[in-house]
Amino acid sequence: MINLTPWLNAPTWYIAFSGGLDSTVLLHLLADYARSHAAPPLRAVHVHHGLQAAADAWPAHCQAVCANLGIALEVIHVQVSPGASLEQAARDARYAAFQQTLGPGDILFTGQHRDDQAETLLLRLLRGAGLRGLAAMPGQRPLGQGSLVRPLLGCARQQLQAYAQARGLAWIDDPSNADTRFARNFLRREVMPQLQQRWPQVGQNFARAAEHLGEALGLLDELAQGDLVTAQQGAPAAWPGLASLDLASLVALSPARQRNALQYWLSQRTRLPDTRHWAGWADLRDAAADAQPVWRLTDGQLQRSQGRIWWLSGDWLQPAAGQLAWPDPGMPLPLPGNGNVRLVGAAGVGGLRVVYRQGGEILEVPGRGRRDLKRLLNEQQVPHFLRARLPLLYQGERLLAVANLPGLGQAGWQLHWQLPTNAQGLS
Repeated sequence: MINLTPWLNAPTWYIAFSGGLDSTVLLHLLADYARSHAAPPLRAVHVHHGLQAAADAWPAHCQAVCANLGIALEVIHVQVSPGASLEQAARDARYAAFQQTLGPGDILFTGQHRDDQAETLLLRLLRGAGLRGLAAMPGQRPLGQGSLVRPLLGCARQQLQAYAQARGLAWIDDPSNADTRFARNFLRREVMPQLQQRWPQVGQNFARAAEHLGEALGLLDELAQGDLVTAQQGAPAAWPGLASLDLASLVALSPARQRNALQYWLSQRTRLPDTRHWAGWADLRDAAADAQPVWRLTDGQLQRSQGRIWWLSGDWLQPAAGQLAWPDPGMPLPLPGNGNVRLVGAAGVGGLRVVYRQGGEILEVPGRGRRDLKRLLNEQQVPHFLRARLPLLYQGERLLAVANLPGLGQAGWQLHWQLPTNAQGLS
C-alpha cells in the first residue's frame, strides 16, 4: 500500500498517532513493515489537546494499541491558544509538539490520505488561496530538525477503512468530526458527498489537480531560487545567522516576481500572509530612504535597513538590556536573550563588563583619536535594529571593543559575538 524505502536511513521513525482510523492503519502498516524489514526504530506520539472530555480516554486506548504492537508511545499534553480558529490553534500546538520531538534526520509519519488532500484543495480554493496554497499538502516537507512524511496521500479513505475492517482493528471516532460548524467537517459531510454523487471520481480528480498545481509551484520555486541568488549576495559577514536580502535586487524584478521570490524565501521562515496583507511588502519596499519600516508577519517581522531587508524572529523580537560582569574572560559569556560573547586578546585582565548602548559613548580609535560611537556605527553601516543589542566591552569606564567590528576597538582587543537565535518554531 505504501513505499517506505526512501526513509530507511533515518535515525528514528515517529508516527503521529491520534488513535483514529487513518493513524491506526498507518501504525499497523509501519509495524508490519518493521517486523519484516530492517527499519529504523519506530515510536508513536499522541498529542492530547484537552479540548473535550472524551479525549481524556484516548491516551489509554493508544497505549493499549501500541503495547500490543510492542511500540513505545509518548503522550504529549499541549495548551491550545484561544483564537478565532480553534482548528488552526490545535494544529499549531500539535505541530509545535511534533517539531520538538524530532531529532536530526528523524521522520514523522502522518496519516493524511487522498480524501484529506481533496478537502484541503477545496477548502483553500474557497478561501482564495494562491498557487502555494492550492498545491495543498506535499508528500514530504521539513519539520524542525527532521521531516514530515505523508505516505498515505495516494490512498482513499475507503481503502483505509476496508483495510482496518478486514484486520479487525479498533479505532477512535472523534465526536468533534461530526460537528459541521468546523469548515473541514462541513465539506466532508455536506459538500463532498453531493459532489461524489454527481462526479464519483471527484476526490481522485481533486488530488490529481493538487499534484499538477504542486508541479507548477515547483517551477515557480526554481524561478524564485534564481531570482534570490543576486539578492542574497552582499550580506555583512559581521552578523552571521541573520537572513537578509538586497532590496535593490528585488526591486529590479517585476512585482509578480518580487512576490514569488519573497513567498519562497518567507515560506521557510513563517506562515505566509494572505493577499490583503501583501500591502505590507509595498509599504516596506517603497518607504522613504531614511525610514525604518517594519512588516509584521505571523512568526516574525521584516525590517529594512542599510539597503537590505532582514528577517527577525525568536529572541530578536525581545529587547536586550542591562550589563553583565565578566569574571572569567577566558570563558564565553552568555547574554540573556542575546547569544553569547567570547574575548580574543588581553588574557588575564580583570574588571571587564559587557553593556549595551545608552547613547553618548566615546571610543578611542587607533590613529583617529576619540570618536562618537554613533557616528562610527553609521560609518560601519550597522543596521539600526542591531545597535541597541550590540555588545560593548568595557573595563571600568573605558570602552575597549565593539562586538564583531574589529576596526572599532583598542589594539589587541576583539569581542566575538554569537548572535541570538533567529528561529520561531514554524509549524
